[in-house]
Amino acid sequence: MPPAKPGRQALFDTNVIFDTNALFDSGCIQFGNFALKSGYTSPIRVDLWRTMSNPRLLRQVARAMAGVARDLAFDYIAPAPHASLPVGVALALETGHPLVQMRRVADARHIVVEGSFNTGRTALLIDDLIIQGSDKLEAIAALKTAGLTVKDVLVMIDWEQGGVEKLAEQGCHLHAVLQLTKVLEALMESTRITPAQHAAVLAYLREA
Repeated sequence: MPPAKPGRQALFDTNVIFDTNALFDSGCIQFGNFALKSGYTSPIRVDLWRTMSNPRLLRQVARAMAGVARDLAFDYIAPAPHASLPVGVALALETGHPLVQMRRVADARHIVVEGSFNTGRTALLIDDLIIQGSDKLEAIAALKTAGLTVKDVLVMIDWEQGGVEKLAEQGCHLHAVLQLTKVLEALMESTRITPAQHAAVLAYLREA
């Protein structure tokens, strides 16, 4: 395979080339100061919800994730609530697997699983990213309560902050299309971000 052009990154789990620049150009990857639920701030934000306004990019993301999912055994696709729903629908269309929906009830403390499914079957939990993985464990618990088995979690970007290990403790395997450090390198090579921005995010990841 010829070397990738700046911003076009070989996928972590496949031999396909993905245009990382497209995620940045569409606003799915942003740099600045963003408030987190924990009360801390982050110099980077990843939000694949924006792909619903960009059908071409949404299709690219779905196809990239489908390239990883094809080697996994599952019956249903379960997008984590709520940002990953557009990607989940696109992935279901790409793979032909039915979708189950998860949403938070009014108090936002509990997740309910909706849709037509048979208990005892296996769900593939998907999301746009994983940081440390606590929210994924919550979603996995909800799926198990609904009678579904979860063996694998598929995300677009792994922030490399311990998600692999946390999921492994619960017997689940993490599969990521991209790794955040590689995304940052690709964006810097294509001059989408400056070396200072690249260094700031790496410092944040080390301290997180």
